[in-house]
Amino acid sequence: MIQAQNIHKYYDQLHVLKGVDLHIQKGEIVSIVGASGAGKTTLLQLLGTLDKPTESAETQLVINGEAVLQLSDKKLAVFRNQQLGFIFQFHQLLPEFTALENVCIPAYIGGKKQKETEAEAKRLLDYLGLSQRMNHKPSELSGGEQQRVAVARALINKPAIIFADEPSGNLDTATAENLHQLFFQLRGDFGQTFVIVTHNEELANMADRKLVMVDGKISH
Repeated sequence: MIQAQNIHKYYDQLHVLKGVDLHIQKGEIVSIVGASGAGKTTLLQLLGTLDKPTESAETQLVINGEAVLQLSDKKLAVFRNQQLGFIFQFHQLLPEFTALENVCIPAYIGGKKQKETEAEAKRLLDYLGLSQRMNHKPSELSGGEQQRVAVARALINKPAIIFADEPSGNLDTATAENLHQLFFQLRGDFGQTFVIVTHNEELANMADRKLVMVDGKISH
């Protein structure tokens, strides 16, 4: 599902990623852990095509069979919209829109019809226990509810891979545990692949594999 080879990233003189090799299977839940500054979020952004690696001769990144580094920016944006979903620590919901409207946005960007999109968004929100909250704005929702709206938004285009960056970092313990269980439920129900950067040891240890990053490399 993801094959990365010799991934480097420089920011000016700062060498953040130092030749990362990675192979993630379809349907796997993989956690990435490590100290602050180890390169976890940088790696997640590169795997999620939100940023590009500093290229060297052997650098390769193949996601769901597509050599993404060879795509034009326009084709890459389409690929990202259709194939990848993102969940962030701070939800990044648009405050002026309802939960339902927030969930629909990636589908509208992808050119999908309003009627079908709203039906799918309602189905997802119902699946996530938010059928009574879909017309509420983010400010009217709890942190856990906002994060579930963000999960629904990540799922709306039926992506092959979900990338999550500290998804439970802002949640209390019980809400975080519910979110963690949800990831495994989603994998069971929809067959999604998850790549999760987290400081939460419990979530990291629940994953099928835990990758530890040390100084820009995966140590094991």
